[in-house]
Amino acid sequence: MGRHKKSVDRPVAPDVKYNSKVISKFVTRMMLDGKKATCTRIVYDAMDKLKKKTDKDPLEVLLKALENVKPLVEVKSRRVGGATYQVPVEIRDSRREALAMRWIIDAARARSGHGMADTLSAELFDAFNNTGTAFKKKEDTHKMAEANKAFAHYRW
Repeated sequence: MGRHKKSVDRPVAPDVKYNSKVISKFVTRMMLDGKKATCTRIVYDAMDKLKKKTDKDPLEVLLKALENVKPLVEVKSRRVGGATYQVPVEIRDSRREALAMRWIIDAARARSGHGMADTLSAELFDAFNNTGTAFKKKEDTHKMAEANKAFAHYRW
């Protein structure tokens, strides 16, 4: 039993332009040094570029990209006796969403390009089409879990 209080999920205010809580969370996760206005501008620019690329609603493209990158299982280290096993465990929905956003943002930052808005729109477009670095990370996570399926009985 834990000694600390359980953390409380605070309500998230939807963003101004698209009235979406997902975009609001995305902006907050992408933010560096508290520069929310800069981050919001970058995300909106990326959404505009997505609209030009796909001729679809950019919010739908973002949601589909996130859905394509969300992992179902991950591996956690579990020490049994003297050995450490990589045990596959299912992920709850909030963590799935957080990982997907984090992977897309990290992949966009690692990409070489003209600016963050360009690289973010390119990464979202790739994730929408089931390609790109973030989607590959999901695939690698699933492969790792599949390879260690034999240790699933060590789940806690």
